[in-house]
Amino acid sequence: MAEPEQIRKYLAYWFQLGKRVAVKNGQSFLCPQPVITAGHYSQAFEECWQVITASESGDCYLEGTAETIQELLSPQWEINDCARCEMPVAFRIQNIYPVSCPCDDLPSWPDTENPRPRSPVDSQCHLSGICERLKMIQIENLPPRQVKPKLDNDVQFKAS
Repeated sequence: MAEPEQIRKYLAYWFQLGKRVAVKNGQSFLCPQPVITAGHYSQAFEECWQVITASESGDCYLEGTAETIQELLSPQWEINDCARCEMPVAFRIQNIYPVSCPCDDLPSWPDTENPRPRSPVDSQCHLSGICERLKMIQIENLPPRQVKPKLDNDVQFKAS
């Protein structure tokens, strides 16, 4: 069963490639921009998610797909990576392969020259983790400390 967070990630990735969500059987379309802001989903994305999941919005589906977002939230569906483009794609649990991928109608995809769509990243948390790992590596690789006796004012006396 696809969890709501997986569906959000699925939509966020496709929104980053310009795919839209049809609302009320194609009466209107949504494609929030930007999708990610400062390490989290943007306000535009969050508002779009609220519209998509609201019962009064009716059937909503990602362009290039036949299944509705409400169907994806049911136990019959999972989200996994497309074998062709490695983007998230929905498929019924009893099927071996998805019927189609939203990348089918993107002539320039997969694009190995540009960055791939991504999930939000909390930069501060990520950088803190890197700093902690570097500190641990530094501590593990330090040679044993050599203790040198220190005299007053670093002046050494010679015995005559």
